[in-house]
Amino acid sequence: MMGSGMVDQQWQCLYCAGNSLEAHSIKGLLENMGVDVRLTGEALAAAAGELPMSVVEVQLWVTDNQRQQALTVIDGYLRTDYRDWYCGHCGEVNQGQFELCWQCQQDRDE
Repeated sequence: MMGSGMVDQQWQCLYCAGNSLEAHSIKGLLENMGVDVRLTGEALAAAAGELPMSVVEVQLWVTDNQRQQALTVIDGYLRTDYRDWYCGHCGEVNQGQFELCWQCQQDRDE
């Protein structure tokens, strides 16, 4: 007898983000489109400390039935030329797709 719900779903790694910030950025984009996302590798990223950021990857996992939708969202993310910006209020570096500073919530243009 087959169960129902997410138990039956096959999860697959769809994207390896360069760091935790990028992983959460993409996770947010996907969740806004109704896609369920799991992240793996964040514990390593948090423990890395002295490791170069390029060594620490965070994987984004989605279910088979949402894979195509997720690929479309990620493809759009990758094709958009987002330039990082520095918050004029707290000096934090933010990724270009964000209009608010992730650290202090200050508007990008203020």
